[in-house]
Amino acid sequence: MIPGFSFRRLGAILDKESIQMRRDRITFAMMLGIPLILLVLFGFAINNDPKHLPTALVTTSQDHYTRAMVTALEMTGYYHFNHIVQTAEEAEKLFERGEVSFVVTIPSDFARRVQRGDHPQILIEADATDPSVASGAVSTLGTVAAQALLREQPAAAEAAAALDSQLQVVVHKRYNPEGITQYNVVPGLLGVILQMTMVMMTSIALTRELERGTMENLLSLPATPLEIMLGKILPYLIVGAVQVAVILVAAKVLFSVPFVGGLGLLLAGVLIFVLALVLLGYTISTFARTQMQAMQLTFFFFLPSILLSGFVFPFRGMPVWAQWLGELLPLTHFLRMVRAVMLKGATFDTVANHIAALILFVLVLSGIALLRFRRTLD
Repeated sequence: MIPGFSFRRLGAILDKESIQMRRDRITFAMMLGIPLILLVLFGFAINNDPKHLPTALVTTSQDHYTRAMVTALEMTGYYHFNHIVQTAEEAEKLFERGEVSFVVTIPSDFARRVQRGDHPQILIEADATDPSVASGAVSTLGTVAAQALLREQPAAAEAAAALDSQLQVVVHKRYNPEGITQYNVVPGLLGVILQMTMVMMTSIALTRELERGTMENLLSLPATPLEIMLGKILPYLIVGAVQVAVILVAAKVLFSVPFVGGLGLLLAGVLIFVLALVLLGYTISTFARTQMQAMQLTFFFFLPSILLSGFVFPFRGMPVWAQWLGELLPLTHFLRMVRAVMLKGATFDTVANHIAALILFVLVLSGIALLRFRRTLD
């Protein structure tokens, strides 16, 4: 027995801490929720080797050699031909909008050149803005394409064997030919850094006033909820603008990330995204009563955004249910918008759906924040 030690006093302290833990429901939920979320996401949603990637086929011929080539590519599990187009211009629009990861072009004289043994070619263009998505699918092309044609010429074994060395699969990695990872990561960091700082700073700043008791002075002012909300979030928009400038300059100077799109379009998208983030932080502050709770709620939102938005892991490698959840996150649409503008030179028409999604987030969060605003401390 330890001198001076009392199990009765220890029991009283444990009872007190148990009561405190039950009262702090947000912290208790974080303790149980975060491990469960990590387990589900890493166990089911994360996949570094995505399959069934959307692919466009550009061809004007339906001969059996073309059909055999398409079937062979689909059998690899990487390609899913969900767009059949007639011209390269149509395929280019699909590329810019991010609707396809590959474009397979089979020339109209493909069958004739196969029969003549005249070095037949197919062109496969890959969206290499995310190098990890294209690598697995491209690595299987040469062998698969040659074997597909070998099976179509069983009676001409020698000619088919010669074709194995004559068939040329031309691979063109679009937007990032060298497969430089920084071209994909650095534009994404713009969204991740903004989300981490804007949401946390806004939510903590507002809950800090509750803890310090200064909210009473604010509530005593003859100001409407909208005026108070705008007064609280506008300074953080300025902070966000400074962060954007620093990140964009660093991306160009330190990492030589290409910038082929319009700066005005990018800044407009960033402004809407930052506005959505500070409104999210304001909304979190209406639920949290302490700064610790605000940080916990921010982290609870930040973690799924990182994992499900396509920043760390390929978006199309996730199961369908995880992709649906990812579509509900502002960071997902911002990443697509900023990568399309910076790396692909996308125009407003191309990214209009992502900008519309961000505007919808702003409207929804504005409504929730105003509804949750309390005119009293009760």
